[in-house]
Amino acid sequence: MNSATTLQQLLHGSPSERATAAEHLAQQGTAAAYAASELTAACGDTEQVSDWAVAALEQLGPPPSCVIDSLATMAQSKKMLTAYWAVTLLGRAGPDAALHQQVLVTLLQDSKDMAVQEKAAWSLGRMQADSWEAKQALQQAAQSPETRLSRVAAKALQQT
Repeated sequence: MNSATTLQQLLHGSPSERATAAEHLAQQGTAAAYAASELTAACGDTEQVSDWAVAALEQLGPPPSCVIDSLATMAQSKKMLTAYWAVTLLGRAGPDAALHQQVLVTLLQDSKDMAVQEKAAWSLGRMQADSWEAKQALQQAAQSPETRLSRVAAKALQQT
């Protein structure tokens, strides 16, 4: 199955075709980076599609720079798994995603999901966020009673 067919199936196929496409992408490992945005969106699909999309994303590595803007939009999704993976990929993009640090600051401060908050702190560190807002949000998170969030934020501050 070629990449265009795989993406077509992931986006417009039946649930079983979408799951097969996501599984195929998971088997490609880092070579599936071209589908980073589509796989992130697929995290909000059926359980089987979502499971394969997550399996693919776990192996993906940094996303291509052409999808960073769409990831910043998906990071604001109400679907927590979609938001989590979008934030994760923004962090993997490192300084290339620094333009979107305000999105991560907002998630760090306002997300109802602790995993998204922790990943937002991690991502801010990875992108070497240098805005005053990012540093303030990380300093506040470093004082959190949530031990893991506090630890991740403190480490991120050392990277900024």
